[in-house]
Amino acid sequence: MRTGSEPATARSALRARFWLSVWGLVWAVFGTVAFALAGRPGWAIACGVLWLVITVDMALILRHIRQGPHYQPGRDIPPYRPPDQQHPPRPHQRRPPGRQPR
Repeated sequence: MRTGSEPATARSALRARFWLSVWGLVWAVFGTVAFALAGRPGWAIACGVLWLVITVDMALILRHIRQGPHYQPGRDIPPYRPPDQQHPPRPHQRRPPGRQPR
């Protein structure tokens, strides 16, 4: 059920992101070494840059995992409750063309 608060309460599957980063890291290292040995410096540099990006991403993922259950909830932590709305949402009103908002 959509509540309209998903962007504010969205949670990322950090462990899945971590293992996908590990998979990407293995291939980036392999590509860097393979292209360097094959004499393709351009592709080796491209894989090396990708290796660097993946390493930085993994560091951020590990940082969020270590920050605790707010960033990496376990099975015992329920989903966030949607924020309470004090006022009902107003319908979108179209302005006539040429009128400036006040």
